[in-house]
Amino acid sequence: MRTSAKIRKAVIPVAGLGTRFLPITKTVPKEMLAIAGKPLIQYAVEEAAASGLETVILIVGRGKRLLTEYFRESPALEDLLIQRGREAEAEALRKLPQLAEIRTVWQDFPHGLAHAIGCARSQVGDEPFAVILPDALIDSTVPCTRQLIECYERHHPGCVVATRLVDPCDVERFGILDVVPVLDPCLSGRVFRAISLIERPRPEYAKSRYGVFGRYILEPEIFDCIDRIRPGFGGELQLSDALMRYSNQSPVLGFCFEGAHYDAGDKFGFLQASIEYALKDPAISDRLRRQLAAWDVSSVAIRAMNASIQ
Repeated sequence: MRTSAKIRKAVIPVAGLGTRFLPITKTVPKEMLAIAGKPLIQYAVEEAAASGLETVILIVGRGKRLLTEYFRESPALEDLLIQRGREAEAEALRKLPQLAEIRTVWQDFPHGLAHAIGCARSQVGDEPFAVILPDALIDSTVPCTRQLIECYERHHPGCVVATRLVDPCDVERFGILDVVPVLDPCLSGRVFRAISLIERPRPEYAKSRYGVFGRYILEPEIFDCIDRIRPGFGGELQLSDALMRYSNQSPVLGFCFEGAHYDAGDKFGFLQASIEYALKDPAISDRLRRQLAAWDVSSVAIRAMNASIQ
């Protein structure tokens, strides 16, 4: 049995078409849309760096070169900002290329999450690695990826999937795990072994409400499993199918992570995350709170007016 290796790399798939945000994503990558002034891709790379990962492998599609340019050095702009007395902004730009070693792999067309991850095989090599989906924004004290790494270090070999219970009405929006508890005195009640993983099942076919939340620790053997699967849900190569094939040789674990999750690939989730993150920004939080309070008063007044008319 192969011994565990230190997890040093994160794969971040960013080749999707972003159809839920058309028309803006016709020319602007979804991952460049900003939450409280910072693009989704930066949140993902910062999570990888904060989790102790050294290398980030971006799986990039056609028309998304902007994503690779974002992390390049920009000395001319930094100098201009310094000349104008905006040192803090210059320093923020200077730190971007230092977050991690950024590598790029080009995907010809988005054929599904499993296909995107498979494109990283030559860069990952024979070692375990993390996967971070940028539109699954997770706000937590300990980065979600770091939480999964700690679970992996206790239970390797095996793959680890971020999970938690979802509302019954949301089952069709997630991959769903059927699980049994794993005894772990340090992570009591938070580690499960996956018996099955179904991509976005109809509620009547779901065996549990444990959804998959866009964070994974994967063993390199997953690449052979990806090579052997056929198109599944949506006609794409699904990582859920590759994980179930992998489970025939080693465990697939679900780990109940801590933190607030926002589906930033959905318009409502994106707006929700924008407000929550802006409320934590001391530069604008007070003004935003006052505006939200004013809107709330206005809505109460309108409801009262409508009630009086009726």
